[in-house]
Amino acid sequence: MTDQEQINTLLNFFKALADENRLKIVGLLAQKPASVEGLAGALGLSASTTSHHLARLAKSGLVSARADGHYYIYSLKTDALRGLSQHLLQAENLPALSQGATSPSGDPFESKVMKAFVDSEGRITAFPAQEKKFLVLLRYMAKAFEPGRRYPEKEVNEILKRYNEDTASLRRGLVEYKLMQREGGGGAYWRPLE
Repeated sequence: MTDQEQINTLLNFFKALADENRLKIVGLLAQKPASVEGLAGALGLSASTTSHHLARLAKSGLVSARADGHYYIYSLKTDALRGLSQHLLQAENLPALSQGATSPSGDPFESKVMKAFVDSEGRITAFPAQEKKFLVLLRYMAKAFEPGRRYPEKEVNEILKRYNEDTASLRRGLVEYKLMQREGGGGAYWRPLE
């Protein structure tokens, strides 16, 4: 999934839950499957309003329906809910949500470097020759690692590969500029606590 697809999926997910009645529907369906009429009665809403809310939740993949005679019975897709939250909200995926934004510090230099060397999907397109610019990119990637958590080299490579295929140069740069530390002999890597 590209960074833009992740952003769109997250937006749909949060928009679907950004309503008090939809949150109540999720809560009710977490207890047991229900019909539109049953949910409408529990919420004090019309069946058409409840159907609208259910359609929004279904579009985001949080609710499913099955026919039962003349009614549809709605169920919460707990696996989808869990999967979305576990995948999209992982610490290493969060920095990609900032694509297209200026640097948090508001530093025009950092913003210029990011625009010049990072594409719309958050991938580094080239390594700048100037050390100061390269450091901006390293700090950007370092945010994908949770401070204090130990990562095996294989996982570090998987995370860095999202930014650029040259994971060895990126790993070396992160360690050299002390944005990450590592144990000798191919041991674990970690981002120091700040």
